[in-house]
Amino acid sequence: MLRDRDQIIKDLQVYLVMGLEGYAHLTALQLAREAIAGGVTMVQLREKNAPLKQVLAQGAQLRELCRELNVPFLVNDRVDVAILLNADGVHVGQDDIPGVEARRLLGDDKIIGISAGTMEEAEWAMENGADYLGVGPVYSTATKQDAGEAIGTQLIAAVAQRWDIPVVGIGGINSENAAVIVEAGAHGVAVVSAITKQQNPFLAAQTLVSSLQKALLK
Repeated sequence: MLRDRDQIIKDLQVYLVMGLEGYAHLTALQLAREAIAGGVTMVQLREKNAPLKQVLAQGAQLRELCRELNVPFLVNDRVDVAILLNADGVHVGQDDIPGVEARRLLGDDKIIGISAGTMEEAEWAMENGADYLGVGPVYSTATKQDAGEAIGTQLIAAVAQRWDIPVVGIGGINSENAAVIVEAGAHGVAVVSAITKQQNPFLAAQTLVSSLQKALLK
């Protein structure tokens, strides 16, 4: 059921990408709980700096929270961590383990998301059996240092016209520009600082959901 296209489309609507650092008075676990309560529909753990034992310990807590609240939990890049945490899937970039190999290791019931910043990268992702494409960076972002130049919404529109695959936009997205991403053809938005760097992640998620609702209903 996890790889059902219609379900993945629903799950991509408000996609939170987060690390383990927490923010302000909240731990990462508290932040995730608040964000999900506010309307987040999928969570991805993207942690580049913490020791593996910390990633596994806190990642297991996040996975259990997502299970409890019926929200898919994915791991960025690290297929080994996704296996150890029994995550619902993995999101890989163009320079990470290929999607077909991730599928072989994780199994057919897991979600495989692949990043794409050009049409050529989108073609490669499709060849590698992506369940969804993460297209971006749509806008400039300081959150991911190696994200590259902003590409706008043109690739989202081109991908939506060429393939029938779930698409999520990522990169510099917030409640003020999120609707534009969906109007271009994406099924949802992936955000980091628009939720993780806000004093009230519940309200931040709720505001993001509200800004997307009209566009998603079109």
